[in-house]
Amino acid sequence: MWLSNRQTRRIGRRWGVLALLCLAGGLRAQTAFFVDGYHGGVYGHYPTGYTRFMVDNLKRHPAWKINLEIEPETWDRERTNDSAAYAELRALAADQTAGGRIEFVNPAYAQPYLWNIPGESIVRQFQYGIKKVREHFPEARFTTYSAEEPCFTSALPGILKSLGYRNAALKNPDTCWGGYVRAFGGEQVNWVGPDGVALATVPRYEVEALQPRSTWQTTAWNNSAAYLEAARSAGIRHPVGMCLQDAGWRNGPWLGDPAARQSEYVTWRGYFERIPSPQPIPEWRLSQQDVQVSLVWGAQVLQRISQQARAAENRLVQAEKAAVLAHFYTRLPYPAKVLEEAWRSLMLAQHHDCWIVPYNGRAGDTWADKVARWTEAAQRSSADVIRQSLRALGTGTANQTEVRVFNTLGSGRRGLVSVTLPADWPGPAARVLDESGQDVVCQVAAGTETGRQALLFAAEVPAMGYRTYRVQPATPPTPRQGASATRANDGNLVIESDLHRILLDPAKGGVIRSLRSRLAGGKEFVDAKNSRFFNDIRGRFHTEGGQFRSRADTPAAVRVLENGPVRVVVELAGKVGEQPFTETISVAQGQPPIDFHLRLDWAGNPGVGSVHGQTDRYRQEERQRAFYDDRDKLLALFPVNLEGQKVYIDAPFDVTESRLTNTFFTAWDAIKNNVVLRWLDVTDAKGGSGLALFTDHTTAYAHGEDHPPGLVLQYSGMGLWGRRYGLAGPTAVRYALVPHQGRWDRAGISGACAAWNEPLLAALTSPEGPAKEGRKRLLDVSGSGWEVAAMTVEGKSLFIRLFNAAGDDRPQRLSLDGRAATASLVELNGETRERLRLAATPDGRAAVELAIPRFGVRTLRFENCAP
Repeated sequence: MWLSNRQTRRIGRRWGVLALLCLAGGLRAQTAFFVDGYHGGVYGHYPTGYTRFMVDNLKRHPAWKINLEIEPETWDRERTNDSAAYAELRALAADQTAGGRIEFVNPAYAQPYLWNIPGESIVRQFQYGIKKVREHFPEARFTTYSAEEPCFTSALPGILKSLGYRNAALKNPDTCWGGYVRAFGGEQVNWVGPDGVALATVPRYEVEALQPRSTWQTTAWNNSAAYLEAARSAGIRHPVGMCLQDAGWRNGPWLGDPAARQSEYVTWRGYFERIPSPQPIPEWRLSQQDVQVSLVWGAQVLQRISQQARAAENRLVQAEKAAVLAHFYTRLPYPAKVLEEAWRSLMLAQHHDCWIVPYNGRAGDTWADKVARWTEAAQRSSADVIRQSLRALGTGTANQTEVRVFNTLGSGRRGLVSVTLPADWPGPAARVLDESGQDVVCQVAAGTETGRQALLFAAEVPAMGYRTYRVQPATPPTPRQGASATRANDGNLVIESDLHRILLDPAKGGVIRSLRSRLAGGKEFVDAKNSRFFNDIRGRFHTEGGQFRSRADTPAAVRVLENGPVRVVVELAGKVGEQPFTETISVAQGQPPIDFHLRLDWAGNPGVGSVHGQTDRYRQEERQRAFYDDRDKLLALFPVNLEGQKVYIDAPFDVTESRLTNTFFTAWDAIKNNVVLRWLDVTDAKGGSGLALFTDHTTAYAHGEDHPPGLVLQYSGMGLWGRRYGLAGPTAVRYALVPHQGRWDRAGISGACAAWNEPLLAALTSPEGPAKEGRKRLLDVSGSGWEVAAMTVEGKSLFIRLFNAAGDDRPQRLSLDGRAATASLVELNGETRERLRLAATPDGRAAVELAIPRFGVRTLRFENCAP
């Protein structure tokens, strides 16, 4: 994140004087340590000539050592634009021993926050970033992870260890605008991830306080006498401070002469190799809620960035899997370069500056503009790969009389399929048959974006494979029992499927009066005693007297767009105060998710949220901010009939049980982690029943003992650095509800959300297509609780990344459709972890057996695979 020179000078004057006064009070003659270095890059901030600046200062100050967190693509530019300085930096960085002067501490391709993106994206950020750094610095070693921003997440120990890291630091003392890690422990801790993997780590010490009169620092930012004294009083014999300066700052060594502060410049590698871990080293099972971070949640610009990145993430992972299927079954060349470039575009869209300073940049080239271009490029490449893969797997030259349905998950599933019928399709009906000739319930919907009819049916498809259905023209069929929508005598609308019964109240804006689900034994999920309405849209509007407004204040018009038997789609049009909205609710036969698509067509640019501090007067030292207060933002509310509610939240390669009594805070020094990545689940105290909420983007959720669960939909008002985060055009959000029995893991919520994010793919095909067999199953992990996070091809190797989302640690059997020469577990850095024994199953599949701990990640490599 870039701060101006003027801001830097002002900060330096204020705190530098204080530090010198503290030093005058006397400091014990013991050596402390300081981690200096630089953060930034060609996309964030790295001015022309800055490599020369670093090299010259390293020469001028022989005792100075630097830790680099520089976007790896920066070195492509520097090699061309400043080749002499680049060559000198390479020479200085060649010494990667503990005594060396340069360490690369965060090689992630685009410096993401990590906690706001899925686990597979984190893996790729490191893998591609390390590869790029080593293109320029072949001797580079990656042993300590450190970041200037709060770029941390609970599952990092397992990821880092598999990449070859030995240590980490959980400090970000001089750039805490987006948050900080909870203060905990002393000199070192064993940071234990959710999978049980541990890394020796320097934490943000328990005595490392937030800096007074600041909203961006902890006391470790400059090794002040007060900080060092507090550390030593707490038994920390080798205290260390840190500041990775913004690339562009012209300070040189941050502390000046370190001897004046009884300090010594170190690389993190040098610190860990010189300072042995205390024995026994205390363990810290860091929860995702210990990563205390917050952004301007609900701001439209941030919402769009998050949605664009999520859609691109989902599509790209699915494209890779589709490409593997086509390569394996038809020998279609695997499009490695196309997919790698798509990942590059996506990774850049995950840059932390996209999320915290989205408006920065010239008109038409802000971070938000860049994200739109990057994600569009990634989406376009993914769509091309999927289209080519499906064509290879099915398209023939004759009349297309079949639908081939593809499943990119590791478990078999029953899901909804929609395909556009040919323009010359005869009539408004169709007949779908499976391979045994049995009829499959279907419906033909008129009016798609192309103006052609769409065929809709539920397909049962094997894991990581496909199944083929025949399609025939038909006369309008006799109505069959299935999902339906009917008007009740009181004017309410009843939506019913084999799984759910929902009662909508149009007189109250279309809120849900009743939700009963056979998935939970017919339980009623709406808390009728609560003063709030279920699926209400409610928030405080500045232009309406600063009052709360609700959809329930105004009746909604209702239209039934589809009425079974496969799916019901209902449209509600109403208002929240003066603001019009349109919502569609979709319920499909046999499908657990209840889908909601909400569109708000803003009239003007109203303020939404807390009215505190909504003036032109902005002070960066002011800790209370309106955008922290989620209670007043526009929320989708779900007062659910569950006693003693517990909340579980999805995180990258983790699921966190909330320890918060409520999610609410209003100030920087009181941040709570209320981030929802993909889903959250609310259960009763005994884990008997629950309601899961899926979201199409990373955002915040609301919950408390006296506040129902809610999803943050919108905030409009003052944000960071005096910038007003406004509304420009409509807001569109997609979410889903899944009622269930049992806790989230027994109910398969993680897998259900994966299916929601990776829907079945389908294409019209013909029996003469290249892949003539009607059903295939490349691999299967059904029933294990495992998920296939990624599947790729490199040369003659097939790589499969598995994540144990909900299973136990007992060994499971995984089988591959065909033969393989060898099978092994490999680390994320490519090293072989373990050779696996291959066994042949009676039906000719290649099988291996392995165990993965809960929340563990493992990568399998099969060599020379063939069907």
